[in-house]
Amino acid sequence: MEPAGIQSPRLAPQIETSAAGGAGVLARLQQAREALELKNRAGAMALYEEVLATSGDRPDVLVTISGDLGVSGCTREIIELIAPHYDAQRHGPATGINLLQAYLAVRDLQSAQHVLDLLFALNRPELEERLFGFSNVIADMMLLEAGGEMVPTTSPDAPAGTELVRIDLVSISKPIWFYGLEDIPGLLPPKEGKRRRVAFGQLALLGLEPSARSMKQPEDELGRLSRGIPLWLSEALFFSAGYASVAAVATMRREHYWLFAAEWAPEHIRQLVDTTEGGLDYVFTGALRQEHADYELVLRLWEVKKFRERKAFTVRWTPATADQTLAQFGAQLRAFMEVTPHPAGQGLVYAPPAKLRDYIEALGAGLTLFFGEKQVLPQAQLVLPAALAARLSVAAAESEFASLLLLGLLARARRLGLAGAPSLLALAGTPAVAQAKQGLGL
Repeated sequence: MEPAGIQSPRLAPQIETSAAGGAGVLARLQQAREALELKNRAGAMALYEEVLATSGDRPDVLVTISGDLGVSGCTREIIELIAPHYDAQRHGPATGINLLQAYLAVRDLQSAQHVLDLLFALNRPELEERLFGFSNVIADMMLLEAGGEMVPTTSPDAPAGTELVRIDLVSISKPIWFYGLEDIPGLLPPKEGKRRRVAFGQLALLGLEPSARSMKQPEDELGRLSRGIPLWLSEALFFSAGYASVAAVATMRREHYWLFAAEWAPEHIRQLVDTTEGGLDYVFTGALRQEHADYELVLRLWEVKKFRERKAFTVRWTPATADQTLAQFGAQLRAFMEVTPHPAGQGLVYAPPAKLRDYIEALGAGLTLFFGEKQVLPQAQLVLPAALAARLSVAAAESEFASLLLLGLLARARRLGLAGAPSLLALAGTPAVAQAKQGLGL
């Protein structure tokens, strides 16, 4: 699968066409890229216009310019420079996808649909999945506009006087079960010295065609997993010596969660980077798909400094293989990120539960109840499935982390008056669990 974000490949050495002043195309593109990095947008635009005047028919030139403008947040400039030159048959799909995303960002749905139709006409089977995702996004935006609302956005380029519905990216910087246990010492490792900062974004749900109507329904299993997986991975890196990690999820107007039909675009990543105190070094984005009993997770690692995709992971599982496969993937990701345990005696030792699939989904449920208490979500959105709570209750007997999560779920469910609150059967017999149980009054 291709990255969902703006595509900006670096041009391989080739014959350079002379541009203004005798400089080659590659040199002028590099100068423009450096101007963008220095926030000299006008200078970059002047350079791009020079290149396009002589080499505007080259596919590699168009995809590079559109990609560099996209990752720099120059959405309207993509439309201004690229749209007059773009021909789908000649220039291919990469530039078209960048142009399509630019039209979506400024909410020009008619132009976005036109470019999408051109891309479908290329008859590229490997692109169909992604193009159908864009089709779903356009349909959702049209639905929202038909109801008198604009599509949720954080773009500063909205037309004057437009009333926007905003998508808020909410960052969770500690394990979700820790909230409410702040008075218990020794649960979390101290975060001192220089650390790499990494965020895990909410997963897109592919193939489900989330709509404005479906988003207003209480969350379901896939919704919990789309948020629980980032919470789990953030938790795994949190209990390490070299990382500060957060999980980021999307809500809309404190009314309901936002569901992504396609993987995060660059503007989502940049919004998260710009609103995270201290910035970020890495961002993980991705998507989840379910077909019958088969699940597939695609996770992408983005390096923020160079704004490039460094690694893509693909994980597939069934109900029978979920725990083992997810545990292996978690270990693979921690090894790739060169995670080292924090020193002994400084917080809990990270040990994911054996029933990892249930634990991940329960993290998503725990986030929902936490948001309910904080009035980020209304009461109508709060649900704790009894079957999930029962499975977590069984897992808690052998897992300190599952026990802490179960205690938090039970305490919040009771305070919120929710049905489905689990019974405390057996918990891990550790001092931390005993203190948490007493501290929560259970």
